[in-house]
Amino acid sequence: MADKIEIGPKVDPVEEKPEDWNSRSSYDGELEKQVQKGTTVQLKRRLQSRHLQMIAIGGTIGTGLFIGSGEAIANSGPAGALIAYAFVGTLVYSVMVALGEMATYLPITGAFTAYAARFVDPSLGFAMGWIYWFSWAITYALELTASGLIIQYWRPDLNVGIFIGVFWLVITSINFLPVSFYGEVEFYFALIKVITVVGFMIFAICIDAGVGQHGYLGFHTWGNPGAFAPYLVGDGALAKFVGFWSVLIQAGFSYQGTELVGIAAGETANPRKTVPAAIKKTFYRILFFFVLTIFFIGLLVPYDNPQLLSGNTDASSSPFVIAAKLAGVSTVPGLINGVLLCVVLSAANSNVYSGSRIIVGLADSNCAPAFFKKQTKGGVPYYAVAFTAAIGLLGFLNESSGASTVFDWLMNMSGVAGFISWTCINISHVAFMRALKARGIPRDFLPYKAILQPYFTYYGIFFNVIIILTQGFTAFIPWDTSSFFIAYVSLILFVVLYLGHKIVFRTKLVNPKDADLDSGRREIDEMHFEEKEPTTAWGKFWAWLG
Repeated sequence: MADKIEIGPKVDPVEEKPEDWNSRSSYDGELEKQVQKGTTVQLKRRLQSRHLQMIAIGGTIGTGLFIGSGEAIANSGPAGALIAYAFVGTLVYSVMVALGEMATYLPITGAFTAYAARFVDPSLGFAMGWIYWFSWAITYALELTASGLIIQYWRPDLNVGIFIGVFWLVITSINFLPVSFYGEVEFYFALIKVITVVGFMIFAICIDAGVGQHGYLGFHTWGNPGAFAPYLVGDGALAKFVGFWSVLIQAGFSYQGTELVGIAAGETANPRKTVPAAIKKTFYRILFFFVLTIFFIGLLVPYDNPQLLSGNTDASSSPFVIAAKLAGVSTVPGLINGVLLCVVLSAANSNVYSGSRIIVGLADSNCAPAFFKKQTKGGVPYYAVAFTAAIGLLGFLNESSGASTVFDWLMNMSGVAGFISWTCINISHVAFMRALKARGIPRDFLPYKAILQPYFTYYGIFFNVIIILTQGFTAFIPWDTSSFFIAYVSLILFVVLYLGHKIVFRTKLVNPKDADLDSGRREIDEMHFEEKEPTTAWGKFWAWLG
């Protein structure tokens, strides 16, 4: 069955470099003699620069920041959480710049799953793609459930199932429309998130400076109860390190979604210009939206505040709301709850979009049935959207107490998939650089050139692997068999998918000389993108931002 696997056209290395490496036509002319041009499935490129900018921002800002950051402060204290989020931010950036090099050179549908199959091993692309799809599809069910719980903040008498059904219909319908509608919806959802975070920072500065009922606060929470919180194993230095490490893992979950830029690259107009612009600003977004927000929360809310660990999914457990209550401001909870509803619906919208495009990429790599590549005249892969959206109906499991336990298991299992995907992206990037070297292509030829390579990519691989292996450490303190399997079953599933595919199809690691660096790239080279100068103030603002 090995002959059924296609990893792209085999290409011999370029033995002699063209005289002018600054000329794309010189390089392409040299390759034309040696390369048999491949093809990839092409969806409509209707996402504009402003859409991609907001997808890049909105992909990172979610319930992990608005709610999960409270648990981070409680587990490790303000300094521990700040250091953990900053450190994981560097890992995210290593993934994003690696993805940026590949996504600008090969902006194809399926993104990083296709890169894993082309550059490393078809079995890696298969395992990575399906577990990543599983993560997004199951998360869609979670977000639908969360939307109902958020609305119950105002109407506790209404059944959650009502809103699971209503929002499932709305979000699924949006994803059956041309991708530009998804871009517009996500644009405005992300705009609401950005305004909320910026507003909170201004609010936090004012309260810390003395506007609130307690007067000037400064760094009082760092002194009482302290900058670092002990966690699980007593009160000593080890307990504080364990608290820091638990937040390191949680911060990674909060950052997941940043890689959506790589998926959206396959439907972006002029990807070689817009994708690098979105990637380059990732560092500043991480610094501004995550690190600074965690810093301000730590100034206003002490880590021993009992509401931080209430376990609620509505505004009552948001550190934004807790900070406002401590300052004596009573009008914020309802506002934050409304923002949380937008956050959850935005996440649900992205879940269906990204999951469906991953399925298309898998089908294009012969890792899923070919009918998933079928699309409407508007470029929507309708079978892939329907299949992904159908998993969202698992949200109705929460209507039964026994079934809800199963649902919780599925959700916990899907969380590690993000770390596995990040690791595979970096591994694919290492293989990508080796393939460039084998073909005699200098890195200066890339549309986007990442910093500190290959060392930055190795840095990301090393620490992501450590996090994957240690993310379930609480199952050992004390030993809990159920918690252990919940924490590590995703890793086990990934290994089973990889080995199963390799045994059945007998795939081999891709030789760098044979890696497909052309299918998809040449289609983009042949497209013509018109650059239009913005005429309105709003358009000029987004041109400056992008």
